Amino acid sequence: MYRIGCGAGFSGDRIDAAIPVVRDLVEAGQGGALIFETLGERTLAAGHVARREDPTLGCDPLLHRFLRPVLKDCLDNSIVIVGNFGAANPRAAAELIQRMAAEIGVCAIRIAIVEGDDLGPSVDLGSLHLWEGDRAASIDGREIVSANVYIGAQAIAEAISEGAQVVVTGRVADPALVLGPLVAHFCWDWSDLDRIAAGTLAGHLLECGSQVSGGYFADPGYKDVPRPEAIGYPIAEVEQDGTFIVTKPRGTGGVVDLRTVKEQLLYEIHDPAAYRTPDVVLDLTDVALDIVGQDRVRVSGARGHPRPEMLKATIGVSGDWLGEAEISYAGPNALARGRLAADIVARRLDLRGIRLHRRLDLIGAASVFADDAGRWRGDAHAEEPQDVRLRLAVRGLDRSLVEDALQEVLALYCAGPAGGGGVRSRIEKRINTVSYMVPRNAVCTGYRMLEGATG
Repeated sequence: MYRIGCGAGFSGDRIDAAIPVVRDLVEAGQGGALIFETLGERTLAAGHVARREDPTLGCDPLLHRFLRPVLKDCLDNSIVIVGNFGAANPRAAAELIQRMAAEIGVCAIRIAIVEGDDLGPSVDLGSLHLWEGDRAASIDGREIVSANVYIGAQAIAEAISEGAQVVVTGRVADPALVLGPLVAHFCWDWSDLDRIAAGTLAGHLLECGSQVSGGYFADPGYKDVPRPEAIGYPIAEVEQDGTFIVTKPRGTGGVVDLRTVKEQLLYEIHDPAAYRTPDVVLDLTDVALDIVGQDRVRVSGARGHPRPEMLKATIGVSGDWLGEAEISYAGPNALARGRLAADIVARRLDLRGIRLHRRLDLIGAASVFADDAGRWRGDAHAEEPQDVRLRLAVRGLDRSLVEDALQEVLALYCAGPAGGGGVRSRIEKRINTVSYMVPRNAVCTGYRMLEGATG
């Protein structure tokens, strides 16, 4: 059996989540692996922007807080660490980890950096095909900020087989963080598609952290989660044949049962018979789930088909300005005053000729169920709220126009309905993403050990 735990499911996750996971791996006494999945399209593009401004930045900003509390225990107990916290700057992440190791008195540490995902800003988009979901997208004339292809687990597995104690990646497919250590430990053949599929499935269940153990799941009275403030992040206990048990550290909150596993099993799955990853096309249609104990679900039946010849790449391009401003109305007739405020802002923008894509929402009354024109689709007979917050959202290429629009919400203090207060506003430059398909043979992946990492 080989145990793999998850210490984070996204950038910004709980910084202490890995501690009980590592405690359980250490007490089991058989080594294992700890993964950190912290990368998304938004965080990767933001990393590239940060790296442009400072070449020492671009990796996950919480890396030190995620890893520092558990690094020594992992190194002392043969627990391999694999994380895509390298984001846009894996080398910077590796160097930071090297400094962390020195701080805790570890001078000899083998850190591998996975390469090949970053296509660079000079990528020739004309030679690539738009992903089917983005065929209507247009990025003509936009500056390319980032270009990263989803690569697989092979370089991770090779690095671990060569003795890497920490593997830092950029944009790998999320399940690859788990599949790589499994291939290295069990010496699975890449042509054994059912085992590769099983490892990919284990990675898919672990990749979002606590989502499989009670996070993003609770609905009081319907799906109750014990002690959600102390959710235990998941651990997979994997056998040589690819079957595995999903569980969580003892004494932690949360829950692992058929419901949580099924929800994560189908999360972000387009076709359950053909979930395409760089390493295998995963077939979930024969997967069986069985409760084998408290917070223990056995998973079996994954099937694999040959890996695709095209890999998905995410291209980040310079976008427009997004502006948001809010003001609150409370007490009797609050909803009517909020609607009047929205009408005033809309008319003011028209009077001033501020032509921007805009949306006005009354949060709590018509933010989810209204369309862009403000037509409410909710229950007309519902009790009117006594507290609403008006939100204006606008976007455009001209920052000054966006600022002018937001100023109209501020002006509601004295020129709007009675009782408005609590104005907040912000404006930010956006990065838009478009996906392309890249031929596998155009992508060269590998790894290298950080110089000086072995002392």
